[in-house]
Amino acid sequence: MAKDTPILDATDRRILRALQRDGRLPIVALAEKVGLSPTPCQRRVKRLEDGGIISRYAAVLDPSRVGLPIQAFVMVALQSHAEDVVAGFHKALSARPEVLAAYAMSGEMDYLLHILAPDFEGYAEFALKALLRMPGVKETRSSFVLTALKPPGDVPV
Repeated sequence: MAKDTPILDATDRRILRALQRDGRLPIVALAEKVGLSPTPCQRRVKRLEDGGIISRYAAVLDPSRVGLPIQAFVMVALQSHAEDVVAGFHKALSARPEVLAAYAMSGEMDYLLHILAPDFEGYAEFALKALLRMPGVKETRSSFVLTALKPPGDVPV
């Protein structure tokens, strides 16, 4: 276990599982679901939020239903790992709404990006006019999602 990982008891884990399934549960309903009274349940939720275990609440959208059916995973290699190049790449990346997620990676490529686009032309425009022009980008490799067999789900707690 990581050094700064908080200790979660069984009740904390029940709370986290319930909130991952429905982040809009009122405290009274959540408390009933996990076997607590509302006040101690609210205190636990607040502690989980303050401790960064619950980082935010959000609605989960279906990209294709909002006009973004094309999903791609793009591996990116940078020309240099100099601090200014990396910082410039990170800044350019964070400004692009097409980038759903970005990960610094080990291995032969430096980053893995999850991209959403309305169509292949939209993806091509992003790749050619934005991604390949970002600071330090040396090489990219794209793979397109055909079917999501297991979309992102709950963190197993």
